[in-house]
Amino acid sequence: MDLHAESFLVMNDGQKIPVIGFGTYAPEECPKGLAEEATRVAIEVGYRHIDCAYIYGNEAEVGRAIRAKIADGTVRREDLFYTGKPGDDPFPMDENGQLIFHHSDLRDTWEAMERCKDAGLARSIGVSNFNRRQLELILNKPGLKYKPVCNQVECHIYLSQRKLLEFCRSHDIVLVGYSVLGSSRDNKWIDQHSPVVLEDKVLVAIAGKHNKSPAQVALRYFLQLGAVVLAKSFNPTRIKDNFQVFDFHLSPEDLKALESLNRNYRYVAARQWINHPEYPFHDEY
Repeated sequence: MDLHAESFLVMNDGQKIPVIGFGTYAPEECPKGLAEEATRVAIEVGYRHIDCAYIYGNEAEVGRAIRAKIADGTVRREDLFYTGKPGDDPFPMDENGQLIFHHSDLRDTWEAMERCKDAGLARSIGVSNFNRRQLELILNKPGLKYKPVCNQVECHIYLSQRKLLEFCRSHDIVLVGYSVLGSSRDNKWIDQHSPVVLEDKVLVAIAGKHNKSPAQVALRYFLQLGAVVLAKSFNPTRIKDNFQVFDFHLSPEDLKALESLNRNYRYVAARQWINHPEYPFHDEY
């Protein structure tokens, strides 16, 4: 696939998802206004895929930024792909939106998602943090009307998700990677002794060879594997830099070296839900 700034994947419902998205999650203590300004910058830079969620607590700010950039002529609404994730209460999406859910009573919730799509509240519906077994529960559900278009999961050089990626690909489900750059130490639930993705010596060496940053190489790696990636930053310079991943190519040797770094390590282990019957991370993938 020839990757460029306007590249997209066609999902199983025929809708197009841009291959790089802007992530808007921030820790609770982070001022909500930062999400608004960062989203404005991201759209100006060229991002056309915005990822948000009810639980992030900044949907209003992200929405204001989107409306502002439409109003000033930077983009049209139909140019933007917006992903939302509901909280306890369903909320409407417009026709250019995608709705995905994390965990719950899988089959009943999926039927509710299908009804949202039928009602025109979302153009596409998908899932997040699902393992293979949970995806199969949906795919094998009697009376299934719509397959998930995507599965959004943690994905980085220490958790390459290659088996899950191949399973998703075999069922025409797009794998969307979050935390591709690792996870910030600002998140209090992150182990402060965890490895730092962007300081990995192999990644840094490959970045130096291509005259790119470790973040750009980390993103490019998963793009070349065929995943969609989410890049998250509230720093304007890094927002721009993270989008500059379309002017170089990783060699087969580079890809092999990066694949060797996988250690199935999760930053987002969600251990508060470890005893939930649908906790997804007990399985291999």
